Amino acid sequence: MEAINEVLSGIFMPALLMGAGILFAVRLRFFYLLHPVRFFRTLAQAHKGGGVSPFRALSQALAGTLGVGNMAGVATAIVAGGPGAIFWMWISALCAMSVKYAEVRMAVEHRRTGPQGYYGGAMYYIRDIFGKKLPRVGAVAGGGFAVLCIANSLMTGNIVQMYAAASVFPWLSPLVLGGVIGALAFVIACGGAGRVSEVTMGLIPFLSGIYILISAAIILRNGDRLPAVLQEIVAGGLSLRAAVGGTAGFAVNRAIRFGVTRGIFSNEAGCGTSPTAHAAANTKSAHHQGCFGIFEVFADTIVLCSMTAFVILLSDGTKLGMDGIPLTIYAYTSLAGRGAGIFIGVSVILFAFATVICQTQYGTVAIGYFTKKKGPQRVYLVLSTLCTVFGTVIAEGVMWQAADLIISLMTALNVLCLFWCVKREGILQVPSGARRNKRTIKKDP
Repeated sequence: MEAINEVLSGIFMPALLMGAGILFAVRLRFFYLLHPVRFFRTLAQAHKGGGVSPFRALSQALAGTLGVGNMAGVATAIVAGGPGAIFWMWISALCAMSVKYAEVRMAVEHRRTGPQGYYGGAMYYIRDIFGKKLPRVGAVAGGGFAVLCIANSLMTGNIVQMYAAASVFPWLSPLVLGGVIGALAFVIACGGAGRVSEVTMGLIPFLSGIYILISAAIILRNGDRLPAVLQEIVAGGLSLRAAVGGTAGFAVNRAIRFGVTRGIFSNEAGCGTSPTAHAAANTKSAHHQGCFGIFEVFADTIVLCSMTAFVILLSDGTKLGMDGIPLTIYAYTSLAGRGAGIFIGVSVILFAFATVICQTQYGTVAIGYFTKKKGPQRVYLVLSTLCTVFGTVIAEGVMWQAADLIISLMTALNVLCLFWCVKREGILQVPSGARRNKRTIKKDP
């Protein structure tokens, strides 16, 4: 797995994700950057009324991304790739915004209607798009993505989350924690997408708001040291010596690899999982919900991941040989006191819980792609609960290598499909209502 990840994450994935991001952004004429007022107005006017609101779908999507990726993922990226990994995390996020818009928009355009409302995801639009010209390829690609989605929900959505949660408080029994969260997640997931979105709607905005306030207070208190941290991030990501190779070139290569892969792990842009949540939204148009996808990447990586990175780099935790959640908790404790560290620890557990139930819902939708029978879904839910317990005792190296491999394969399949959409279907034309014209303002089609 490590050998495969060296190729996928070190060369192929950064080029694929950034190439797709630039291409899609050009096709969209950078409307979300050039017209921010109209962009946020689109977010405010997205709800069609009734059903799952776009913001509620966004909260569920953020539940699948916020938490461990923002804390353990950022810490691991800094330790493995140096401060320069944060620079490439920013670059990948800026490129990923247009990719997230594309996959969310496609999920809404190709979603289905069931007894409980809308449902869909990447596996459905992959099958539909390839199926028009190449039916067998569409069936195999859609089914393959659904299998990867199930594997990702068990690995990234359960095992990785619970490994991080179990490392928060040494005095708390990992198996007991895994059993309690697994049982609660099983009960909530059995209630369907509606119950999952209700829980995430209550948890995510509150936890995110407190986390931002504590992080901002720490950054402002140490504002005089922030320029040095920014210089360290940029210098690590764009070293002049990297152009001629050598040790710095190897360091920058690792910075790119871990910055991009942990960026994907954090905001899930391109890997095709969060469109499952967005597909359930009762939105005015696919374009409106696509804008929520852009905001998801901004809130997750540009805001929360950056704050975590600043706090970690402002502390001396990296010099003490720490990594993952312990490094993040130490950074907040050393800079803001024991209370902040305890809140971060509790937040990790609650964020992990929200991610578990959200990713379990994604896995249930992927099971439903193959069959609507309740039996396989119940078997999957039991397996998901077992993985929640297993995640508290798994070896860290194996876990991260497996998670990186699954996410890289999902991202490659999904982004290549989106490339096909742009070439064959002519999608992702700039929304006519997203740009202001001096003569007229056209409505979104």
